[in-house]
Amino acid sequence: MTKRRGRNLSPEERRLWSHVARHVKPMKGKAHPPEPESEERPATAPAPQIALSPPPPLPPPQKKPSLPPLAPVERKTLQALRRGRKDVDSVIDLHGMRQEEAHFALIGFLHRAQNSGYSVVLVITGKGGAPVNTGLFDERGVLRRMVPHWLRLPDLRSLVVGFEEASPQHGGSGALYVRLRRRRGAG
Repeated sequence: MTKRRGRNLSPEERRLWSHVARHVKPMKGKAHPPEPESEERPATAPAPQIALSPPPPLPPPQKKPSLPPLAPVERKTLQALRRGRKDVDSVIDLHGMRQEEAHFALIGFLHRAQNSGYSVVLVITGKGGAPVNTGLFDERGVLRRMVPHWLRLPDLRSLVVGFEEASPQHGGSGALYVRLRRRRGAG
């Protein structure tokens, strides 16, 4: 078996090792390694100082346009809808659709409604019936819960001013009145 030949530690490495070893409890019967002698570094000419100009200031971070807050449908509009003095401009019925289908249908519908200049539309989600079995995956009324969530997402906030539960003649808790923003550039 041949003995491995190691290299000698530099003075800086010895100081570092000594520092590390001081903070470790030695094994039984062993002592701390001796402190290395402080060696003077050879005097060298100081490095020339180079005047560095301060880095140019960073441009202020660009603020993302804040999403407009959702507002409830105005009281006058709600009363007019409930009393039949005002009709909804358009209706979409999401009954029987899967979540992904319903989400894409809702996005397309709201874009078309805004482009048509509509102000209030009715989104029918359905109430969701009583669960037939009480199994783990028998979830009812998924769209009823998801549509309000979708209306709050950033991709629809530019279209939607606010929404409210519809009155009983328009579907009650199974439908929503959605108030749309005016299209930009429209008078």
